Amino acid sequence: MVFTKNVASVIGDGEDIVIPPIARDPGFGGNQTDFEAELAVVIGVHSGGAFCRDMAGEDAMDCVLGYTCANDVSARWWQKKGSGGQFCRGKGFDTFCPIGPRLVTPAELRARGHDVNNLKIECRVNGETMQSARTDQMMFPVATLIEELSKGTTLMPGTVILTGTPSGVGMARDPQVWLGEGDEVEVEIEGIGVLGNRVRFG
Repeated sequence: MVFTKNVASVIGDGEDIVIPPIARDPGFGGNQTDFEAELAVVIGVHSGGAFCRDMAGEDAMDCVLGYTCANDVSARWWQKKGSGGQFCRGKGFDTFCPIGPRLVTPAELRARGHDVNNLKIECRVNGETMQSARTDQMMFPVATLIEELSKGTTLMPGTVILTGTPSGVGMARDPQVWLGEGDEVEVEIEGIGVLGNRVRFG
């Protein structure tokens, strides 16, 4: 499954995730705002100078500018029911794509002794670990994602690919856990750093 997030959803480390009134309205499912820790892959230009299009294998990985942490914040009612089965709206509200805290190049990651396909990834809410896994558990490795997404489509420099989230999201818990006013959310990825954002109601 592939979907896009609105560019206005992007915020940085330390900025607030703002849950808008429409994502808290009882008539639209109430507040069902969830967290999703994810590895983010930032696309650059191939070393041969070509844009990232129809790339495969090592050529696909050569298009990677760097990696960072991401939180694919999701308003679940809008994702599942409010948009005819399309994910874009429920995941595309303003501030719903925190990324950061910094961009780590592939060379820098390797120099630190890390393999992008085997990094520990965690999500914590108010200090409690909610998600914990490794990127080798992803359904598809980074190279495969780039190869598939670039088929017939130019991934322009600056394109950010979120690679999927581990188990433990709030929607799947019993009882369910939703983000609320004042919550502190952290996404940590080994070799990259910690992305931290506070939640507030807008």
